[in-house]
Amino acid sequence: MSELCLLSALELSNLLLKGDIKAEDLAKSYLKRIEKFDNDVKAWAFFDPNFILKKASECDNLKIIGRPLGPLHGLPIAIKDIFGTDEMPTECGTVLRKKKYSKGDSTVVSLLKSSGAYVMGKTVTTEFAYFDPGKTTNPHDYGRTPGGSSSGSAAAVASFMTPVALGSQTNGSIIRPASYCGVIGYKPSYGLISRNGVLRQSFLLDHVGIFSRTVDDLAFISQEIIKRDTEDRSTISFASGNFLNIAKEDPPFDPRFIFFKTDMWKNLDKETIKNFEKFVKEQGSNVEIHDTPSYFKDIMKYHKIIHETDMAYAFSDYYKNYKNKLGKELVKAIERGQNYKSRDYVEAVENRDYFYKIFSEVFNDYHAILTPAASGVAPKGLKSTGSPEFSTIWTFLGMPSISLPLLSGSNNLPLGVQLVGEKFDDARLMRTANWIMKKNKNV
Repeated sequence: MSELCLLSALELSNLLLKGDIKAEDLAKSYLKRIEKFDNDVKAWAFFDPNFILKKASECDNLKIIGRPLGPLHGLPIAIKDIFGTDEMPTECGTVLRKKKYSKGDSTVVSLLKSSGAYVMGKTVTTEFAYFDPGKTTNPHDYGRTPGGSSSGSAAAVASFMTPVALGSQTNGSIIRPASYCGVIGYKPSYGLISRNGVLRQSFLLDHVGIFSRTVDDLAFISQEIIKRDTEDRSTISFASGNFLNIAKEDPPFDPRFIFFKTDMWKNLDKETIKNFEKFVKEQGSNVEIHDTPSYFKDIMKYHKIIHETDMAYAFSDYYKNYKNKLGKELVKAIERGQNYKSRDYVEAVENRDYFYKIFSEVFNDYHAILTPAASGVAPKGLKSTGSPEFSTIWTFLGMPSISLPLLSGSNNLPLGVQLVGEKFDDARLMRTANWIMKKNKNV
């Protein structure tokens, strides 16, 4: 049954609910895959084959005795190792949390379990979800980074070791690894998915997101975890029950895209520029190129102020007591965060909503923004996770974004195309993503 691991989450769920396959057979398929590839990929921070088989067997027993089954019945899902789980440790990529357990499940993990899924294992994160890398490699080239901070989640999906995986993004930690690993990465609108029970870097910038191999899988999982949570005051009441249906629909007319050559364009390598410009040209009249708004430079500055100030607060105890055990990049960021003036922080926060209000007028004429997902293919070496600069603006503004594996760069390595949508228009963004994937013959 090893071929089961190659199916999508939606396909697997349909088979599981019908009883055409057993959860235990599916689990064994993934275990074979993991045994074959993870010695090289190193995607898992916590993984116990006996635990997986036990959980799968419990799912099968529920079906045998006729218990009501959730839409994700028997589906194993990988979880980034910053999400609290009551059955396995949450180490956050640091020796300071070795074998430490959370007080309980994070809200999104609870929602997945209540829908019938089970936690397959914890995937590798960079230290405290910042820049210092973990052990994971890129499945397309073991000598290259998978990106970060959701390194293991992207690599596990790309290696077919899990159907989907949860990750997080405070800057570019979903979109960039999705691009490097050649999978689909989704960062939702700010306020759609609860961060309760997830390691906090920044209340204003942290997002929970999903890695998958199909857009339909994004929609399928999203509608189970988008829910208002009183434990996370950023979340809003939002009807997500029709995400999958909307994602599957054909748009009433061809979507229109806007493309900005931001200041980061100069940081792209030559082959990426050539391939992306060719892609834009191939879309014909569906894409229009416009001048970059002048305040984008300010956004990059403001994001850094909020991010580093919030990290200085969130990690203050670790810095005070264990500074010598923290990575150099994290220490530098915390110390910068300690030195910002309060007026700089307030200015950054106030401009967040102001800039979005101005920018949102774009969506009067366009369905989505088209942009590279990263500055090139995955860089060589494992000491860096690459630059998040092509995600910073959209993360700051809280806009939904999706990286799609539509291009390739040097050495035929994957290169993502990023679509960015209007806030809380996530379902339509998924529909648009499906449309452009089909148009470019990737589904």
